[in-house]
Amino acid sequence: MANVIIVGTQWGDEGKGKLVDLMTEFAHVIVRFQGGSNAGHTVVVGDRKFIFHQLPSGILRDNKLCIIGSGVVLDPATLLEEIDEVKGKGFLANDDALLISEEAQIVFPYHKRIDVARERRKGAHKIGTTGRGIGPAYEDKISRMGIRLIDLTDEEVFRDKLERNLEEKNFCLTHQLQDEGFSYQELFDQYRAYGERLGRYAANTSLAINHEIEKGKDVLFEGAQGTLLDVDHGTYPYVTSSNTVAASACVSAGVGIRKIERIIGVTKAYTTRVGSGPFPTELSDATGDHLRASGGEFGATTGRPRRCGWFDAVVVRHAARLNGLTDLALTKLDVLGGLEKLRICTAYKYRGNTITEYPASLPVQEGCEPVYEELSGWEEDISLVKDMGDLPPNAQRYVRLIEQLVGVEICMISLGDERSQTMMLKNPFHRLH
Repeated sequence: MANVIIVGTQWGDEGKGKLVDLMTEFAHVIVRFQGGSNAGHTVVVGDRKFIFHQLPSGILRDNKLCIIGSGVVLDPATLLEEIDEVKGKGFLANDDALLISEEAQIVFPYHKRIDVARERRKGAHKIGTTGRGIGPAYEDKISRMGIRLIDLTDEEVFRDKLERNLEEKNFCLTHQLQDEGFSYQELFDQYRAYGERLGRYAANTSLAINHEIEKGKDVLFEGAQGTLLDVDHGTYPYVTSSNTVAASACVSAGVGIRKIERIIGVTKAYTTRVGSGPFPTELSDATGDHLRASGGEFGATTGRPRRCGWFDAVVVRHAARLNGLTDLALTKLDVLGGLEKLRICTAYKYRGNTITEYPASLPVQEGCEPVYEELSGWEEDISLVKDMGDLPPNAQRYVRLIEQLVGVEICMISLGDERSQTMMLKNPFHRLH
């Protein structure tokens, strides 16, 4: 038995979707444990490309149980679109292969409209949200007025909650945000229909996951976004609205922490970020443009161009500590090919002082200047390399320096979008058997 968590170590978009899809070959159960439709996991199978916003990445493999935990906020419309898409392409033939926590919170159109209106009013101080209503939905959860999946399946409970919620939301929209409100009946009919379709998947997922663990099944927990977007430990306030760190997997899944054996942190061989917020190693030059073009750095959810920069060991070391990483998975090493010189940020300079740990203060984060170690690049195409020893010597030095600076051993290296373009140095599941 092995229970493994996969998390992002930067600002999201690290390539978790591909690696989760790869690791599902060795797992029996795959659990998505936080976030919502604001996150996009891209998986390429042959000539087909899938972008999952809410479905666990393991949905493309047969004989796997995929679970959406209680820490996820569900957008029923987009979730059903994903379900219909994968079914239309021959996947998820058995509905029993998907379970959704009956405790998962629901995203409504008023959450999205509030999200967009707030960003518009903030102007230059906007957070850079996706406008998918994630923050407002988590706000309702914390203020104990959220509507859960199980509520959609009970007409009287749903009617009462929606009436009370919509009264407040319409007041906020029309009086505070100068926007339009919503019709109660339209929302009620629409979401009751969603409840009827999604009700077949609703379950006590904590019970289901623990039963699978008791049977000796291997479980893979996948997160969304990245550690630096964690609402407690990220670059606040430029963060998402949930806990993205590994500990959140246990909370959302309803699994005790002693049942987790390994925690894999996924990191790009460089750094990217979408939206506003500090980014010490950002490159606003030709090299940044090269990374964006070569790496296809455009948001899976919004299509926005990602900000690109050099690898930041301070950020990933911060993530290693917060998550308790046992392994590191490195992605997009191939994108660095052709660059004459490469840089890795080893520390920051702030007002003459050297900083080796990521600071909590936003002004300090914005004022930090990276301290770089420079390495020589390589010209060779490494996209088909299968063994570490076959990488160009300079690529090997780059990888080993990352391990040294972060203090975590690399178990996988991704060299392209395809499943086959992955160098498995050590299988985190097999190491436990």
